[in-house]
Amino acid sequence: MTHQLEIRNLHATVGDTEILKGINLIVPRGELHAIMGPNGNGKSTLAKVIVGDPEYTVTQGEVLVDGQNILEMEPDERARLGVFLAFQYPVEIPGVTIANFLRLAMQARKAEGEEVSFTEFYGKLQSALKTLEWDESIVERYLNAGFSGGEKKRNEILQMLMLEPNYIIMDETDSGLDVDALKIVSKGVNSMRGPGLGGLIITHYQRLLDYIVPDKVHIILDGKVVQTGGPELAKKMDTEGYDWVKELATA
Repeated sequence: MTHQLEIRNLHATVGDTEILKGINLIVPRGELHAIMGPNGNGKSTLAKVIVGDPEYTVTQGEVLVDGQNILEMEPDERARLGVFLAFQYPVEIPGVTIANFLRLAMQARKAEGEEVSFTEFYGKLQSALKTLEWDESIVERYLNAGFSGGEKKRNEILQMLMLEPNYIIMDETDSGLDVDALKIVSKGVNSMRGPGLGGLIITHYQRLLDYIVPDKVHIILDGKVVQTGGPELAKKMDTEGYDWVKELATA
């Protein structure tokens, strides 16, 4: 079995508007790839299609996780396969503590009949909170309720550390973060890097990629990948903008 996230000729619409127009990407486990591009060109749409947002209709193509096409699966089935989306705008869920939410989410990943032991849960939680430089009392708060933007994003990374997915998709996790919060979020992601983790980091800005250095960078323009390179490509975007890519794509 090939351990990779593969996107083949992916076309997707929202309403009557085609947004993805033939995306092709391969992200092996062990690699993190950055996705960049101007607003409104399909970056967040790609993330939402991968995890199964019903607002989007796939008209053509495949999304393969370790060789298995996931497009017919429900979002929870995709999550059980180890696909994790860190949201751009995490939702608030008053009445559900972070601790309960994490425990239920971990339990949902287990096979039927298996239980998440208290020792496993608490040990993992302590380690994750230490990585994120967070006090243990945070997990008694309701999920994202009254959280700042930085706290919500840190909570997304806490979930990631607890669930240990195979593939992460970070949808502009850096938006609205100050430098200190950015460093902590990056520290959490970098602590997970290794041969078992692949992922896509969707961002507008080079500054996140100074802390989470990608293996590859892909530029999406008008619903297609128009350029792929190493981390230096993100630096070029930062200094020169997207005009040269638009010219290249037109040519």
